[in-house]
Amino acid sequence: MNKKVVSMMLAAALATTVVGCGNKTDTNAGTANNNAGGAKTETGTTAGKQPTIGVAIYKFDDTFMTGVRNAISAAAEGKAKVDIVDSQNSQPTQNDKVDLFITKKVNGLLVNPVDRTAAGVIIDKAKAANIPVVFLNREPLADDMKKWDKVYYVGAKAEQSGTMAGQLVADYFKAHPEADKNKDGKLQYAMLKGEPGHQDAELRTKFAVKAVEDAGIGVEKLAEDTAMWDRVKGQEKMAAFLASQGDKIEAVFANNDDMALGAIEALKAKGYFQGGKYMPVVGVDATAPAVKALEEGTMLGTVLNDAKNQGAASFALANVLASGQTPSKENTGFEITDGKYIWVPYKKITKENMNDAK
Repeated sequence: MNKKVVSMMLAAALATTVVGCGNKTDTNAGTANNNAGGAKTETGTTAGKQPTIGVAIYKFDDTFMTGVRNAISAAAEGKAKVDIVDSQNSQPTQNDKVDLFITKKVNGLLVNPVDRTAAGVIIDKAKAANIPVVFLNREPLADDMKKWDKVYYVGAKAEQSGTMAGQLVADYFKAHPEADKNKDGKLQYAMLKGEPGHQDAELRTKFAVKAVEDAGIGVEKLAEDTAMWDRVKGQEKMAAFLASQGDKIEAVFANNDDMALGAIEALKAKGYFQGGKYMPVVGVDATAPAVKALEEGTMLGTVLNDAKNQGAASFALANVLASGQTPSKENTGFEITDGKYIWVPYKKITKENMNDAK
């Protein structure tokens, strides 16, 4: 073999070695980059690796819903990204927020509707975008819930809370004969209602009165008005009740704690809760300010509307759906009724067991 041929063979061998080394280097670099990306995913920082859930609350300055959204944030930690927005008690605003979530292609929607009758429109939009939706605390109409198999609801049975509120007053009335001021054997009451048409407002009102009647006590409504779940409005309405009915009122029902606390302020201004002058007032939600009022003896009782578990259940449901799974008790931790509903039970709270609410 001549020198020229040998030189050509050596050159070819050297070129092959260089190319091989080059490929090996590129592969290693790629592997290093992939590993870095993998590590990033494990820490949950790579966009799109954890599901994103768009959460629209009817309004942020509602005491109960503040507890719920805090629970949602806590439950989501390390599991999903939650984008929580304030609908400012405006359905058109909420619709715009939902549209934006859909444009951003979130993996799931969690909606506390301003107007429960507007849920159908949100469901139609979610279905068109194939984004599962969970409604919270304000139950859509039954026909709307049937529109799609990826629609769910988390809440509590409003009639249960009304019944418990009524039982609290009935028990007090029976244990304190002096509560029957005019000795007619009937309960003369005032009612502060939540938002007109809201299922919680209507059912809590109806079943509170029914529970008193079921306890064998006659009832007479002296005053009723809506205070829109609001503490200031509750105080204003109660002041008006007292101006027109005076001391004829023997008990006050409020569809939520904020309105009950407002009523208590109006009663304080008329000398109640001092010198032996007392008025039984009941609310619903067992919020921290209400528990404080129980402790002080100005609120007779409330009903624990479990914000922590409503938040945890709604997130668990939305997260499972956003991950492309079918919800069950095993993967959500909550019993699913009729394939679409998670019901979180209420509990009566008085000064004696207020630590249960804390």
